Amino acid sequence: MHSFLPRLPPRGSVRVVGIISSTASPLLSPSPSPPGVLGVSLMAMARDLHIVPADLADREWAARLMARSEPWITLGRTLATCLLVCRNPDYLMFVARRGGTRCGFVLLHARGVVGSPYLATIAVEDAFRGQGIGTDLIEFAEDYFRPHARHMFLCVSSFNPRAKALYERLGYRQVGELVDYLIDGASEHLMHKRL
Repeated sequence: MHSFLPRLPPRGSVRVVGIISSTASPLLSPSPSPPGVLGVSLMAMARDLHIVPADLADREWAARLMARSEPWITLGRTLATCLLVCRNPDYLMFVARRGGTRCGFVLLHARGVVGSPYLATIAVEDAFRGQGIGTDLIEFAEDYFRPHARHMFLCVSSFNPRAKALYERLGYRQVGELVDYLIDGASEHLMHKRL
């Protein structure tokens, strides 16, 4: 079976200076100039934010962040469960860094919902919340898939109205509800955006 999503180029071939450019993958900018076909917003550049492919250490850090954050606490996710998700090679992970410090991450599945990209998880460290990093990670994910996908999906828990408001502000609309899907008494709202 042929996947529309090629592997990422080797770690050293992606040049990151606020905007990512590469000639190694059709999902990344097709030529090194001008950069920005895929990239981080100008606001992210002003914040010295770099979004890069995750390595194994990043994936383990992301699992620890999930295990000590909402909504995963309410959903009963343990560190072991979060490690399984974050280490899964079927998921792409990108990490936002300011300087050398990890700020947040996004976990993506290229063909997660009826063959369309699915934003499986996004998290930002407490110290970096409210600074636009979550928005930058979502916009990065959309730009990553936009050349080859027309739709993007995500789920948000009914007890997480702040996250749902962010997604709606970025153009996502609820297209379904999965009642008592992960835990009794809470729904997962399936959200969609046309890219």
